[in-house]
Amino acid sequence: MRLQQSILLSGILLLLASCSGYEKVLKSDDINYKLSKANAYYEKRQYQKANGVYQNLLPVMKGTKDFEMLYFKYAYTSFYLKDYLAASYHFKNFTDYFPSSKDADEAEYMHAYCLYKESPKPNLDQTNTIKAMEAMQSYINMHPSSKRVPEANKLMLDMRSKLEVKDADAAKLYYNLGHYKAASVAYKLLLESYPESVAADYYQYMTMRSYYQYAKASIKGKQEERYGNAAAAYQELKNDYPTSKYIVEAEKLNNQIQNNINKLRHEYQ
Repeated sequence: MRLQQSILLSGILLLLASCSGYEKVLKSDDINYKLSKANAYYEKRQYQKANGVYQNLLPVMKGTKDFEMLYFKYAYTSFYLKDYLAASYHFKNFTDYFPSSKDADEAEYMHAYCLYKESPKPNLDQTNTIKAMEAMQSYINMHPSSKRVPEANKLMLDMRSKLEVKDADAAKLYYNLGHYKAASVAYKLLLESYPESVAADYYQYMTMRSYYQYAKASIKGKQEERYGNAAAAYQELKNDYPTSKYIVEAEKLNNQIQNNINKLRHEYQ
């Protein structure tokens, strides 16, 4: 029991001493001392303490020769603390303050990467994903020969895939709810937005099915035209994706479409 109490007391004293040392650094008027301690905290990966001291130094060191290094590390402390929005803001500021810095390329990439880290799951609002894609594309355009471009392109594909999943889920929901006109528009937009997608043939097939269901639910005076849209979508599927696994089902559906068109024409003769 005494040993446990002794260990607990030692831990408390060590914590108090540590806090006391940190408070002493913050209250010090010696700028060089504070900077050296902040850098030491940074090297020891004590990022919360490093962040606090760097922040304390920002107003008094702006314009000095050490400000560039300080601000770059300050941005990274926010990153390591997983405060990605703050980190993104500071990395962007760094590139504005020091456009010719040897670290400007890295800072601009990190600005975009931090926004990428804030990108949510596909079922959530994708505003941050779009912002991250814009920042990452800007980085790629501005630094085409950078060693970070391959990784930047991978992240772009990942974010683009996330947007595709969200859009595809929305199209599926329209179809499942029976909003076939909206579904046909959504699937066509998917094809236009992601023509290289591995699911492109499925989107075309679902465009056809949406048109078919929309025609089927329409008044008779509108049905022939709308069945015709479904038939045209079938032809696009057949021409653009001749080996698609959806061709067989699409052919069956197209036979129904043609039969329905023939019946409508016969009724109006």
